[in-house]
Amino acid sequence: MTFQQFAYHNVFRNFRNYAAFFMASFFSVFVFFLFSMLMFHPEIENGFIGDISFTGMVMAEVVLVAFSCFFIFYSLKAFLEVRSKEFAILLHLGMEMKQLGKLIFIETMTIGFLSSVSGILFGFAFSKFFFLIIRELLGLEKLPLYLSWPPFILTFAVFMGAFAVISLVSVKYTEPPKLGVLLRTRYGDQRVTYSKKGAIWGVLLLAIGYGLALMTTRMTLMFSMWIPIFITFGTYYFFSDTIFLILDLMKSRKKFYWYKARMLSIAQQYVMMRQSARMFFVVTMVSMLAFLCVVSLAAMSSYTAQYDRLNPLGIVYKGHVDNPYEHEHINRLMSELEDGEFSYHMTRFQVVKQTSAATSNEVEVFRETDINRMLFSYGLSLVHLDEGEAMFIPSTEDSIQKLEGLVVDTVLIENDIAITINQVYPAIIFPVGIISQNAIIISDEDYQSLRRPLQDNGEVPYYHLFAFDIPNWLEAKNIGLSIQQLVSQEYIINTEYSLPFYFENNGSNYSYILAMYALFTVIGVLAVIVFLLAAGSFIYFKFYANMETERQQFIALRRMGLTEGEMKRIITRHLAPQFFLPWGLALVHSIFVFIALQTLLKDVMNLIIINETIIAFCVFLVIQIIYFGLIRWRYIAHMKE
Repeated sequence: MTFQQFAYHNVFRNFRNYAAFFMASFFSVFVFFLFSMLMFHPEIENGFIGDISFTGMVMAEVVLVAFSCFFIFYSLKAFLEVRSKEFAILLHLGMEMKQLGKLIFIETMTIGFLSSVSGILFGFAFSKFFFLIIRELLGLEKLPLYLSWPPFILTFAVFMGAFAVISLVSVKYTEPPKLGVLLRTRYGDQRVTYSKKGAIWGVLLLAIGYGLALMTTRMTLMFSMWIPIFITFGTYYFFSDTIFLILDLMKSRKKFYWYKARMLSIAQQYVMMRQSARMFFVVTMVSMLAFLCVVSLAAMSSYTAQYDRLNPLGIVYKGHVDNPYEHEHINRLMSELEDGEFSYHMTRFQVVKQTSAATSNEVEVFRETDINRMLFSYGLSLVHLDEGEAMFIPSTEDSIQKLEGLVVDTVLIENDIAITINQVYPAIIFPVGIISQNAIIISDEDYQSLRRPLQDNGEVPYYHLFAFDIPNWLEAKNIGLSIQQLVSQEYIINTEYSLPFYFENNGSNYSYILAMYALFTVIGVLAVIVFLLAAGSFIYFKFYANMETERQQFIALRRMGLTEGEMKRIITRHLAPQFFLPWGLALVHSIFVFIALQTLLKDVMNLIIINETIIAFCVFLVIQIIYFGLIRWRYIAHMKE
């Protein structure tokens, strides 16, 4: 029998030992191939999910490859650890380390070839169902199955190359196993050393990260950038030191520690936590990425669902009073709308800036008649103001609640006009960011008295605002493209906006947002699948590596009189902390990060995603409980063998 035959027979005759590594590799190839099928879909040239760029899809593919390679590398390392005793025997019988490396390389490439081929075949078989899900998820008219070579070639080449590199790296950095050490009992030395300073640092860094998350506002955004750093280092110290301080405190309580079989469970946790500290750190961070992916998708889903409410106008054109392009641009927009047979209503505003005596801040003043013209096109209730009365224009839904019932007596300093602001309009009538947060409506009589402009130097005292109310504004996304290009180029070329006008087509913006949402939905769903598989597999591989030693321990305990019910309770206490501690900590991290994100979304975009996030977290919890039940069932079955 040749060396190659020995390697192949070693794989196929002991495939049960290779099953865990094979399944981990299989799922990575499976997910990558599905995304490749979507990326190379022929309909992408026709914009089947909006204006998604091929570059964006490629970047997402690179991210999936990078994480899949890390996943496979960790799985291979865990698999080699399980086989340490086997390798030590081969070296003891005379095999050279170079030959052992060759053996591992051949076996890894064999598993890689089998997992790549099976992952591609199963991926293609699942592609039709996957396309149906994507079509329903994104509301597409069609997304047919197709047959093309690029997804097959790309997936096979990427993963076979990855398996070759990973196997060579793993062999190079693996120390030769020693048979004498491996034959000793694994739990012979249960002394665990840790740093109390490190334990305190773990708690302190996490507390600082959580505190920054709670204090996050638009003004403290720069400080919030440190949150991931504090949480990452805090998590590392938590698993390397803090957890052992907690276990020591539990051991110091004798009544708690000596109760029934609790001593055995805590002693096992003590050793397992030391062996798996890095793994738990990785699982926690990976799980947090999965949680945050879902939160991000929830935010985008909520924003797309609320977009028409937050942006009631179809087209907005805003310019200085001396804007030389105004006449040409407005005529062009009206002509394009009429050529496209769109029903629309245009309202022209001349917005005057004044200084409020109550706050010394600049306010934007709208005339009652102009506002009522726009409200009439909306079908909303009209404004009725007497001379000397004024009304707040809300910028967000929260501002409606804050301003309701507020009464402000002030004077418009430049024209010495006394007004009382005692109302707020009960709906959002302008898109966020189009007008100032300090905007009011005054009566026609007071507006006619505004003869003196704002006194601040460098400020434009007036501006013109053209509001186009278009019932079918989504279909008007191509109106004003030439004007939109000028605005976009200005943002790209110059650091400061210098054009005398601003243009916004909400149909075009919404189309772009839908395209981005479609891209991130596909990427996010696949990424969450990979993250969950990776996190679960990391823990499974650790359990798999220790199963034989654990089984020998339980055999000894059964001989001493341990009942089956007691064994199940000990196994549950043994597995649950290792399974739920990293995911629980990841969930806590995600909650605080979500609090910071929610504060920013509410402040900047008036977006609330609490309900979507709670649902996502509950789904995650159910998945993890089911996964824990499966692993516990498999673990107990192995202990009974």
